[in-house]
Amino acid sequence: MAMNFAGDMPNPSPLSGASKRILAAIGPLILLVSSATVLWAGLSPASRAEVAGLVHRMEAAQALVGEYQAETEVHEYREGRLVETKQFLYTFKKPNHVRIDMESPYPGMILAYPDEEGKVAVKPGGWVGFLKLHLSPDSALLRSSAGQRISQTDQGLLIRNIVHSLTDRRRGEIRMADEEGRVFIEVLADDHFLDGVVTLYRIAVDKARWLTVEVEELTPDGVPKRKVIFRNVRTLRGVPDSFFRIDGGE
Repeated sequence: MAMNFAGDMPNPSPLSGASKRILAAIGPLILLVSSATVLWAGLSPASRAEVAGLVHRMEAAQALVGEYQAETEVHEYREGRLVETKQFLYTFKKPNHVRIDMESPYPGMILAYPDEEGKVAVKPGGWVGFLKLHLSPDSALLRSSAGQRISQTDQGLLIRNIVHSLTDRRRGEIRMADEEGRVFIEVLADDHFLDGVVTLYRIAVDKARWLTVEVEELTPDGVPKRKVIFRNVRTLRGVPDSFFRIDGGE
């Protein structure tokens, strides 16, 4: 169900104390459902019909989503060890408007793309909030360890990349399971952002709207590189373009 931006949209600033307590309580349960209820080693090989049906539903879902928001959590690994976790509120509006309201590890920081020059506007949190930076979307300061830019973060591109991973960029068998209202997929494929790299993808798709709720990236031999979790994905309506401009007020 779409939400009216003016009346129903949550405050994009860092979450309130009550919200944090609620998320702290339910977060472990969500992780339990998304990772512990399905043993990835027990997935079954997918048939062509199953893959074709999944691709069709995800592409249809991607076409319908014009504006959405999600509470996002990103776990970064180095040599298989967790080194950083980021939490933020992510807002997207077609064709390419992105706003990220950081909660951790940089509470209060806002990133908005694109500004008038096609750059990323960055407003730090706290007492230095009067400062505003404008960085190229290709800046090494903004790219993830996976080589992903802020302009490559929306569900539409993610779904298109997943479709490629299941079709022309696949490098191994596709395995799937259907449990707990989700479809779980595992496939070895060309990396979505790094040329010449092959990545093992583990993907969870919500069957209610056929949008991605979790993506885990591993080396071909199973060493974790990154995990992205999307919680409370909600469609919006009527997000003004000014919401994605942090110069001169919000």
